Amino acid sequence: MKLYETATAPNPRRVRMFLAEKGLLDQVEVIQVDITKGENLSPEFTAMNPMKKVPVLALDDGNYIAETMAICRYFEVAHPDTPNLLGESALEQASIEQWLRWLEFYFMIPCGMGFQHSTGYFKDRMTPVPEWGEVCIDNVKSFFTFLDQHLAKHDYICCDRFTAADINAYTTVAFARVIKVRIGSDQPHLQAWFDRINARPSAQV
Repeated sequence: MKLYETATAPNPRRVRMFLAEKGLLDQVEVIQVDITKGENLSPEFTAMNPMKKVPVLALDDGNYIAETMAICRYFEVAHPDTPNLLGESALEQASIEQWLRWLEFYFMIPCGMGFQHSTGYFKDRMTPVPEWGEVCIDNVKSFFTFLDQHLAKHDYICCDRFTAADINAYTTVAFARVIKVRIGSDQPHLQAWFDRINARPSAQV
């Protein structure tokens, strides 16, 4: 298997952490895609993922899987003997899915849009709207506050254990530095959780 990714991008990092937690990282060949040079826009990459985004998993049978959580779900189902990260019971699966959606829609997407629209990093392939970028950055700051309040009563994002929700939240909090949003001194619960996740070996991949 081959994993096409960009080491500095948050979504590929989510997949790497997921695989590391499951002990499966050494089962994929990691191939770097330079998105700053537009390698993800090439006909070869577009043939693997018409959305032109990283990461993409190329299976040995010739199939391709795009989208971060689709890749993670593939490994979760294909390797049931590894640590469960997407839920065991119906309630766990639903709770994790709920949080994954919240984190995607109200945290990761605003963070990414804040970066793209406020910095003009991809102005060669999109039209930045700086005002929209600022709105998105404010939404990210609000979600930091929401997470701090939630983690005042929980050691992990959900299910009272480490799950994919912690991976997605952690990588987004870390990525938010590109829009100059960091954990504040008035957010001790978020900081304690972040430090706890940061101490895991998977956070270093």
